[in-house]
Amino acid sequence: MKKAFITGITGQDGSYLGELLLEKGYQVHGLVRRSSTFNRGRIDHLFDRSTLAEGQPLPITLHYGDLSDGCSLRRILEKVQPDEIYHLGAQSHVKVSFDTPEYTADTTGLGTLRLLEAMRELKMKVKFYQAGSSEMFGKVAEIPQKETTAFYPRSPYGVAKVYAHWIAVNYREAYDMFCCNGILFNHESPRRGENFVTRKITLGAAAIKLGLQSHLALGNLEAKRDWGYAKDYVEAMWLMLQQDEPDDYVIATGETHSVREFCQSAFEALDLNYEDYVRVDEKYFRPAEVDLLIGDPSKAKKALKWEPRTTFNDLVQIMVKADMEHLKRVHNL
Repeated sequence: MKKAFITGITGQDGSYLGELLLEKGYQVHGLVRRSSTFNRGRIDHLFDRSTLAEGQPLPITLHYGDLSDGCSLRRILEKVQPDEIYHLGAQSHVKVSFDTPEYTADTTGLGTLRLLEAMRELKMKVKFYQAGSSEMFGKVAEIPQKETTAFYPRSPYGVAKVYAHWIAVNYREAYDMFCCNGILFNHESPRRGENFVTRKITLGAAAIKLGLQSHLALGNLEAKRDWGYAKDYVEAMWLMLQQDEPDDYVIATGETHSVREFCQSAFEALDLNYEDYVRVDEKYFRPAEVDLLIGDPSKAKKALKWEPRTTFNDLVQIMVKADMEHLKRVHNL
């Protein structure tokens, strides 16, 4: 039985990846930060004992630690001895990174270095996945963006991810470590955090349909992104670590849609006109905007045999339906 260690296991990607690895027979270990309240709603279902034989241990184990604490990372890795490490943990909200730049740099950037150093010091023969981001391209140098496109990040988050990307490349080349960078373009799901624009739209549209709010305030409606389904994208992460040699891959749909189009699709799914409810509020604008992101996934398609299976409109439908059910349940409607 292979062992995998996931940082960020309680997040959107971590929860879907955990499911995938369990389905493939892995023993899964995850990193969690200590908090006075549990924040594990996305992975609660993975602890269902009803399917286990009496006395059989849970296939998933959580470990307290922090990306800002190299000692905790080394202790966990030495104990778990994983075959694969999926590094998804980060301060991942772009707008918030402008408010907490030092924290973002420490966790998102240096957190990656601490993991790699722990692996190196322990002389681990382990495969490592680094979660990159299309935000590294920022003010794009070419369209579409591919693995060789120059980075021009436009936020503390994007800058921190560029550092994490290059330090992974450096450790791969300097120490012959199996390090892969997945440059994932925007990927969404019903498990997306509520302060991310896509989830804010689908949750807001559902709330308006149910009479729970009157309008929805958003920032730049003209920003264009390459949006895919997170459940499709975690499969690409796994595929990268099944290759004979480490490499870097863009994971994207190759299509771009504006925030305005996302609004239109979400509201139309509920027979509403977004123009009647959406308001632009400049407080949600970023200090430096990324106008257009669209990825070229041809390398991943050829080398990994990976394909995005969920269309843009299907993704929006999945999210709207889930948020309608969520709000009805919460409000007893």
